[in-house]
Amino acid sequence: MDKLKSLLEEKGIDANITLQDIPDIDLYMDQVIQLFENKFSKSKRDESEKVLTKTMINNYAKGKLFFPIKNKKYSKEHLMLISLIYQLKGVLSINDIKVVLEGINEKIVKEDFKIDQFYSSYLQLTEKNSAKFQVDLQQKVQDAKLEIEKLGDKNHEYLEKVLLITSLAYMSNLYRKVSEILVDDLNQNNKKIKDSSPN
Repeated sequence: MDKLKSLLEEKGIDANITLQDIPDIDLYMDQVIQLFENKFSKSKRDESEKVLTKTMINNYAKGKLFFPIKNKKYSKEHLMLISLIYQLKGVLSINDIKVVLEGINEKIVKEDFKIDQFYSSYLQLTEKNSAKFQVDLQQKVQDAKLEIEKLGDKNHEYLEKVLLITSLAYMSNLYRKVSEILVDDLNQNNKKIKDSSPN
């Protein structure tokens, strides 16, 4: 378990596309894929895994997860939305992501919404969450170790890892369920607004 911290650092699991990573010029799809590949390649489980593909981006566009592109190029706003989609897709379905981002897409198109300010707030929260995660993870490692020591089993390292994995999976499920509850609430509110607006 001592090598867990170095493994996490090596994998770069808390990587994010920052505002500084996003160029001031619009990008073609291949350039978007390259940007994401460069940023998240360390976190792949194996070399065959793809961070982002043309098919994925086309599916996001067809699913209306982001507003339409112009001249086959993706703006800074598109890149921020694709970055949010990248993070959300590990937890939520495509339909849920559409519900979450629908209002932001609408604001960008109709209200000249400054998504960079919102995205900056997102990055601030992820930085705080990452710091809390490091502390919490160390505590979970310690808790698993203490529990396994009570068993007095010779194969303690294996059992320690299994206990930690199940504990982390449980926490992950709790966070996923809370996210889904909030998505459902957002969806209900969106339906109420649409139903009450004049045709």
